[in-house]
Amino acid sequence: MLKYVVKLTHKPASISGDNIEQLSTCNFDHLAIHDICAITAYFGFVNRIADGLGVELEARFKSG
Repeated sequence: MLKYVVKLTHKPASISGDNIEQLSTCNFDHLAIHDICAITAYFGFVNRIADGLGVELEARFKSG
């Protein structure tokens, strides 16, 4: 699952049916695969919106 998430995040156009099949062979059903994809895509979307608008973390969430 994590290999799929990293690939979807960094090289989304490279996802193929083989990647989906690998998730299936690891006992992820269609709904789980959908959820993995949707959550990964959602976080990518939200992070790009925040970065694009210059949103910064509140001080309480910054490390250090």
